[in-house]
Amino acid sequence: MTFRLFLLTGSVLALDCGVAHAASATSSAGQNARTIAAPKAAPAGPATPARPGVANTRPTAPTPSTLAAHAPAVPPSGAAAALPVLSRNTDVSPESMTVSAARRPIGVDEIGTAITVITEEQIQTQQRRSFADILARQPGLNVVQTGGFGGTTSIFMRGNNSNEIKVRLDGMDINDGSQPNGMFDAAQFVTDGVGRMEILRGPQSGLYGADAMAGVIDITTARGQGRFTPFVRIEGGSYGTFNQVIGARGSAGRFHYNVELSHYRLDGFHGVPAYIDRYFGATRAQRRQGDRNDNRSANIRLGYDVTDHFDLGLTTRLVQSNYHTYNAYDLMDEVYGMAGTESEKTTQNEAIVRGTAHLSSFGGRFDQVLGLGYMTTRRSWTEAGTDVDGGPLAWDPTYYRSSRIKVDWHGTVDLKTYGTLLVGAEHFHEWFSSNQGDTSGTATPFSTSVGMDTTAGYGQYQGNWNHILYGAANIRYDANSRYGNYLTWRVAPSIHVPGTGTVIKASGGTGFHGPSLYQLFGNQIGPSYAELGNRALRAERLIGYDVGIEQKLAADRLHFGATWYESHERNLIQSTTAYDVSSSGYYYSTYSYANVARARMYGVEAFLDWKALKTLDFNLNYTWTHARDASTGQMLQRIPQHKFNFNTTWSPVQDFTLSGNILYVSGWRDTPVIAGASGYCSTCAKGHGYMTIDLAANYKINRYVSVYARADNLLNRQYENPVGYLQPGRAGYGGVTLSY
Repeated sequence: MTFRLFLLTGSVLALDCGVAHAASATSSAGQNARTIAAPKAAPAGPATPARPGVANTRPTAPTPSTLAAHAPAVPPSGAAAALPVLSRNTDVSPESMTVSAARRPIGVDEIGTAITVITEEQIQTQQRRSFADILARQPGLNVVQTGGFGGTTSIFMRGNNSNEIKVRLDGMDINDGSQPNGMFDAAQFVTDGVGRMEILRGPQSGLYGADAMAGVIDITTARGQGRFTPFVRIEGGSYGTFNQVIGARGSAGRFHYNVELSHYRLDGFHGVPAYIDRYFGATRAQRRQGDRNDNRSANIRLGYDVTDHFDLGLTTRLVQSNYHTYNAYDLMDEVYGMAGTESEKTTQNEAIVRGTAHLSSFGGRFDQVLGLGYMTTRRSWTEAGTDVDGGPLAWDPTYYRSSRIKVDWHGTVDLKTYGTLLVGAEHFHEWFSSNQGDTSGTATPFSTSVGMDTTAGYGQYQGNWNHILYGAANIRYDANSRYGNYLTWRVAPSIHVPGTGTVIKASGGTGFHGPSLYQLFGNQIGPSYAELGNRALRAERLIGYDVGIEQKLAADRLHFGATWYESHERNLIQSTTAYDVSSSGYYYSTYSYANVARARMYGVEAFLDWKALKTLDFNLNYTWTHARDASTGQMLQRIPQHKFNFNTTWSPVQDFTLSGNILYVSGWRDTPVIAGASGYCSTCAKGHGYMTIDLAANYKINRYVSVYARADNLLNRQYENPVGYLQPGRAGYGGVTLSY
């Protein structure tokens, strides 16, 4: 490959991404959550941490806190054959393979990293329509959502904060820079078009850099293959649900494609718990107020194999959403006479685009990928309704905008019996802006616009000795223009005991998470509060390790294991509050951030997978987590100690599949909605544990028509997660898929 062709490849990528961006329109919404501790003011953002980096909670006065192996899977019969959209047209790789752990396809037993692989078939069989639904059932993760579909959604891993997990879509980093703490908000992301999810637990900064301190969630869009296969899916059910998806997959010669367009709607879900309604004496009309969410998404993957050794790819995900919510804090404003009627509205437009060029040279001895990605988010928040005199609330929206450009390259040298060597480099340019007008007539309008650059280089060696000792070691250097330079590393050995089916895994490494641009430069002045960034913030640091054992029996039909993990964090960024008394006698609050906390997390993850029959599978996982603030000894917020998930899939006859799921989550500490005499406290409320039972059925009538039904929360368990936000009770859904 000549240097001229390499430059031509880069030009094609830039052109592809530019065209896709010009055609983009869109994205997801999050919602503000607050606690009753002070008079309400216009919010700074949807997710301010009560402990370092925790999203979805803040005081009332707004504290700024979100395979390369393209082997088609051909379902013989049974569960796979009953899927609404056949997975034969995707590049589903076996669950025993991973790409993310080493940035190339390897067996999950060939590296010490704790990994969970979720396939498209599993997502479709269980009928999980949102990222939140599928991730909530995975080991090591706790998902918190402020209400039903569309509410701000935070993901915690192994007790770490929600903004310490890096989320990638087709190789593009998609943590949301418009969120005050920079977390990934899964609220508006649906699973349509997703071909594969890989969850890497434990510090991954040695390979993936900032935000990968707790782990990585790597998502891949399904790849089209085979004949042209169009489909339409229509679904309806509880809470005004009405969803439609239309798409097509396939290939023509060297060109392959997967295009899916979706519309999801929820209307009428009341997310205020009954005890809060009673406490404030809610009227019948207030008890009937419900949330509404309208989500439109486009998921596209295109590829062209220029030669047998050189291919180009382009992926795009566009999301546009409108989320209207009525929560406990709106109810309080109405009760206390601060508004006649009130609700909150969040609109969000998001576009994620990435182009790649992949070249395999020297008979596969040198494999390289060049990528160019762009992500942009535009989000606005405001309050709607009437004032106490019956006139409309004339508050200006608060706007949040962020964008990210990423240029990356990595190459892998195959050293044959001596292993493989990976080297790579990345450059990010990110910027953030927020502004607000004269919202209340007394607030000071504000406008903030800042940016930063990160350049990184990394390397990894991977090899094995006699197919007994496998291992990988990596190192990475990140240079950031705002918060400094950081060196991270990771080692992950794996030992295969010959003739026993036993695999011993271990890993250890370091991680870091940099402060967000909002935490560094936020600047808002209100009538009763001020929010000021801290430019002296340093990155959070972590060192962690895990060790586990896995066993295969019964000709690999039975697989079980357990992993012990532990990590220590320092320099944790925590919101700080200072109070002063104004001339009118009211408290004036100043919110900021500081590196003031330390934390220690440890626990156990265990699993068992049993293929009892060709048509019957059992899967269960259990997570025990102990997470405390090492400075105060307090339990960390929103981290349940116990979590258990059981899933079974049964295909009693061909083309008919049943899937059942039991999820149990124990209690946790949280922020109270109704503050007691002690006032505001981030962990003085207790979230009560809960158990949900879900059932799903799929039946393929013929090659053109499939029908399905799903029942969620069969026991009608009334539970909150987080405290103050009711989750959906018993609900039923059903629909039909037409395909050709």
